[in-house]
Amino acid sequence: MGGVSGANVALFVTCLVDLFRPSVGFAAVKLLEQAGCRVHVPDAQTCCGQPAYNSGDRDMAVALAQQTIAAFEGFDFIVAPSGSCGGMIKHHYPQLLAEDAEWGPRAKAVAERTFELTQFLAEQCGRTDFGAALDAHCTYHDSCSSLREMNVKAAPRQLLGKVDGLKLTEMQETDACCGFGGTFCVKFPDVSNSMAARKVETINATGADLLLAGDMGCLMNLAGKMQRDGSKVKVRHVAEVLAGMTEEPAIGEERGS
Repeated sequence: MGGVSGANVALFVTCLVDLFRPSVGFAAVKLLEQAGCRVHVPDAQTCCGQPAYNSGDRDMAVALAQQTIAAFEGFDFIVAPSGSCGGMIKHHYPQLLAEDAEWGPRAKAVAERTFELTQFLAEQCGRTDFGAALDAHCTYHDSCSSLREMNVKAAPRQLLGKVDGLKLTEMQETDACCGFGGTFCVKFPDVSNSMAARKVETINATGADLLLAGDMGCLMNLAGKMQRDGSKVKVRHVAEVLAGMTEEPAIGEERGS
């Protein structure tokens, strides 16, 4: 185990986890506690501000960044089960507030302590085996923000490699965008759908029966596309598998399906 045992870790839950997939949040708490962390979920947290930032609403993005910084700066680490929200906090907050004498240094300090969940577990905690087991054949999608902003590539694969019974087959173009892109899929639906279709082709070509990723936006987008296309591939957040919490229906499935 690394040097973070007993650390006070604040979980940034994310909007999509909170509203659509709370089990991911519970899985993240379980994993962090297994890694020896004291987990906190600040009540004052809200959206990270990425939708406003991507839409050009700088004033709203700054306000939400300040709200988030104030809620999280008292903890040793900030961990998000999302490379997208993590990337917003780690990279865009310091840029947004760079010219603010008060908030600029506070943004930088929070950014330096912010990590994506699998990255934090593997690289900061030094923990890859959580005793999980799942008889499944999976493939893994690298979200744009996780890969390019948070530099998350090896960590989820190291963790999944310790899940008993799980087989991982890499898809072609695993680092290609799924077409979600936050507001992108709303602004450019035809382009988004075409990108999702190409991604689904590469998923299906692996023969996997389970798609995993670390960002709910990507997972919801791909689950919707595959269901519309009649695919039988199930979709889950990587945290649910690592925590052994796969009793819930897969993303997009109804109970009993």
